[in-house]
Amino acid sequence: MIHSGEIIVLREPISQFGRVSEHLLKFRLFCIDGVAVTVRTRFAPSPTGFLHVGGARTALFSYLEARANNGVFILRIEDTDLERSNPESVQAILDGMNWLGLEFDEGPFYQTQRFPRYAEVTQQLLSQGKAYYCYCSKERLANVRVEQMKQGLKPRYDGFCRDRIDIPAGIQPVVRFRNPLSGDVVFNDRVRGAISISNEELDDLVIARPDGSPTYNFTVVVDDIDMAVSLVIRGDDHINNTPRQINIYRALGADLPKFAHVPMILGDDGARLSKRHGAVGVMQYRDDGYLPQALLNYLVRLGWSHGDQEVFSLEDMIACFSIDDVNRKASAFNTEKLDWLNQHYMRTLPPDVVAGHLLWHFTRAGLDPGQGPALSDLVAVQADRVKTLHEMTEVSRIYYTDFEEFDAGAAKKHLRPVAEPALRTIRERLAGLQGWKTEQLDEIIHAVAVELGVNMGKIAQPLRVALAGTGVSPSIDKTLWLVGRERSLRRIERALEYIVARAPEA
Repeated sequence: MIHSGEIIVLREPISQFGRVSEHLLKFRLFCIDGVAVTVRTRFAPSPTGFLHVGGARTALFSYLEARANNGVFILRIEDTDLERSNPESVQAILDGMNWLGLEFDEGPFYQTQRFPRYAEVTQQLLSQGKAYYCYCSKERLANVRVEQMKQGLKPRYDGFCRDRIDIPAGIQPVVRFRNPLSGDVVFNDRVRGAISISNEELDDLVIARPDGSPTYNFTVVVDDIDMAVSLVIRGDDHINNTPRQINIYRALGADLPKFAHVPMILGDDGARLSKRHGAVGVMQYRDDGYLPQALLNYLVRLGWSHGDQEVFSLEDMIACFSIDDVNRKASAFNTEKLDWLNQHYMRTLPPDVVAGHLLWHFTRAGLDPGQGPALSDLVAVQADRVKTLHEMTEVSRIYYTDFEEFDAGAAKKHLRPVAEPALRTIRERLAGLQGWKTEQLDEIIHAVAVELGVNMGKIAQPLRVALAGTGVSPSIDKTLWLVGRERSLRRIERALEYIVARAPEA
């Protein structure tokens, strides 16, 4: 690493340094491979479950702000909650980020691998008198809270050990940060504007537990300093944490990053989005058949807009996005809008791109894509007819595996003796056809209709039931095309046998 004036030049990724020099913290201006970098954002989820929708939107906003400003996007796993964190949740986060295509430049960093660093900073604060040992028992703290509530006061630590000089025997203390007793914490949030909190509202928070393990508000500050994060984007449920963290930044002599607290996401009933509203985990949306492009497009519009534009590719988002344009009001999740976007992307993305995602659903459903038409051909036909890839998979089974029986109602209505001549003629013409293109198939059907003097419905519906087992499918020429020559001939023959077997009942 070398520096000149106020420009820092990194010859290696910043993650190679472990902690950032004071000079680097002071200027927060980088040049990587000759390109100026002024914005460093991070996404820092806790691995206690799936990657939820709100977290995914925060990750997206952080990613876009970094990309829009030629910056760096960092992934940090905040796994200090040892009881709730687990490898499966870590993998769920990584899977969600990968599926959405939110590529991070540095990380993933794990807080559990940084405990020595937190212990080092804790000792630094203790030695400087900016933190102290607290020996209060849980029972004492509970009694203090009860008394404060009786007096109508806000429950908070009363500072009993703040200036304590005696050391009780046999008690493993916590470490508390010595918060300023007066003054205000003021910061300009890039979403919510100016925010001011009196230090009298804040107590001396615990930064290390009796076993030495660090707490959330402390670790995030150390991490954001060491990783030179210049902009912290997170949910507005963290606003109450920010003043506490700002005081720790100042105690450590570090420059403050900018903050942007984005509003929560509500369900369509106005309540906070939860499992009862349906899928809230990112990978559940994949399982339900949504494209990542559709979900990203939908998430970016939850609280952000660019004129009247509704459809945004990832490239469009990067070109247009600014965290300053995010609305401070909560946004309501609307599944119908997501369905509309999903169908839009199924129709407009290159069929082979959609087919790549459809393959996952086929594998999950036990369907072999090799036993039917190319998935890209299937997408080209079915995209207008369904809302999700899951639905596309289910309605397309007939093109990859034979159905067991005809739908009773459709067969009774359309597989009647009157349909037999048309089906026999069509089967004969199809058997002799050179090639298998929709134009050829359409010509044969129309020619037979003219020859027999019947309208298309009298031919198309019996043929549709023969091919699909039901009275619903794409246009009859495309249905034939997707079912394929040999399978179409077999199914028409099966329909003829069905008609003949039931002829006496007609």
